[in-house]
Amino acid sequence: MSRIDESFLVGLLGSGINASLTPPMHEMAADQLGIRYLYRPLDIDALGPHQRAFTADDCGTLLSYGLALGYNAFNITYPCKQLIMQHLDQVSEHALQLGAVNTVVIEDGATVGYNTDYSGFSFAVDSGLALAPEDLDTVLQLGAGGAGSATAYALLSRGVKTLFLFDISVQQAQARASTLQDLFPSQKVVALEPKQLASALASSRGLVNATPIGMHHHPGAPIDLSLLRADLWVADVIYLPQDTPLITAARALGARTLPGGLMAVGQAVDAFTLITGQRPDVPELHRFFLQETGNELPHSF
Repeated sequence: MSRIDESFLVGLLGSGINASLTPPMHEMAADQLGIRYLYRPLDIDALGPHQRAFTADDCGTLLSYGLALGYNAFNITYPCKQLIMQHLDQVSEHALQLGAVNTVVIEDGATVGYNTDYSGFSFAVDSGLALAPEDLDTVLQLGAGGAGSATAYALLSRGVKTLFLFDISVQQAQARASTLQDLFPSQKVVALEPKQLASALASSRGLVNATPIGMHHHPGAPIDLSLLRADLWVADVIYLPQDTPLITAARALGARTLPGGLMAVGQAVDAFTLITGQRPDVPELHRFFLQETGNELPHSF
């Protein structure tokens, strides 16, 4: 039986995700392709009885529950992308290099982890920003966790010469910088301490927010907004809301901006393809996403 003749039960595992647009995007793509597909958020903040709240450390347990209940696949989001890896039977080469998994597919009875955040962010940068080679000279990225691993890898793959990495956990930033430096020996990856942030941004051409700061459940800005400049390009991985304080402030200055919507669409397309073996219509899925978020229809890809 081919995958298109099957039915699919898929879950999204993470924190504060009940408003996520990933489930409706997947279901819309499946409807267009004639695939029976049910996608449900599994929010660790809302699961379980009141006396037994789940935490990110329970992601392996929740994965095993899902497998027992017949789930075919899972998307994994904050804060479980790195923690989930130890609970999988196999991890793809890219996900191993990134140190994070955002898609788990059951293949021949085994749990296999993939990372479509990397490909999704690559798609977003290519589609949503007109970057010249000099724009990739030096970039500052905020966040070195699961999403940050993917965006950093994508940036270096696209030729960023110097990548500054900052995380509230300096140790995490240092570990990620060391791993990336080994993968990209001809480029420069530097972990920052808080006191170095302002000077690093002053010498950068681009700024990427790969932290959860700016989400509905994590309001605020990940950096002092007075440090932004009109000649920066600014990207955010957050898509709810699309207009985060960071994106809004950068746009007001006239900077080129990339909200998180295109990355969300790109990673959803690639995850859906891994799960079903069928690739959805990208422009149609992007239109659906923008309609759901109350934004304008997209340009042509």
